[in-house]
Amino acid sequence: MLVTVGRIGRAHGIRGEVGIDVRTDEPDTRFADGAALVTEAKVSRTLTVASSRWHSGRLLVKFAEVPDRTAAEQLRNLFVQSEVDDDARPEDPDEYYDRDLVGLAVRTTDGAEVGEVVDVVHLPSQDLLEIRRTAGNLVLVPLVEELVPELDVDKRYVVVADRPGLLDPDGADVVPTEADAD
Repeated sequence: MLVTVGRIGRAHGIRGEVGIDVRTDEPDTRFADGAALVTEAKVSRTLTVASSRWHSGRLLVKFAEVPDRTAAEQLRNLFVQSEVDDDARPEDPDEYYDRDLVGLAVRTTDGAEVGEVVDVVHLPSQDLLEIRRTAGNLVLVPLVEELVPELDVDKRYVVVADRPGLLDPDGADVVPTEADAD
C-alpha cells in the first residue's frame, strides 16, 4: 500500500535538489539513499532517492531522475508516496498511518455514536480528522489529545471530547460583541 510521505517543494540550487515538506514521522527511512518513491499525479512516476540531507531544518532530496534545477521545478507541489506493507504500523504506538484512521467510528466521551473518520488533513500546525457526521455534514476536529482522548485502531473507534460547536457547528456558543451591546 502507498502512503504519502512528503510534498516536493521548490528547487534548491542548480543540481536538481528539492526541498521536501515532510509528511512522515520516519523521514530518515522513507528518504534514505536508494528509496523508491512514487509521485501522486495524473501520470505517476517513480523517483529514486540519490541522496538526502537536512539543511537549516529542511529536508533536501536529490532524485536520480532529476538532473538539474529545470527538472526539479517540474516536480514542485507533487506528493510523493512510499510503499508500506498492508499490516505495517509505525514503531511509536501513538503514531498512525492515515489509512489506519479512515473508517474509524467516532463517538463522544459519553458513548454516543456521531459519525466516521473519512480523511486526515495535514496542516503545518497540526493534523485534523475529517469526520462525516451521521447527520451527513462534514466537520474537522484537531487531532490533539484534549479533543481526541482515545483512539483505538484495533477496535476501530475514536473518542472525541465534544465541545460546543466542534461536532455541531450550529451548536456553537455565540460570543456577544460590543456591537450587540448597543
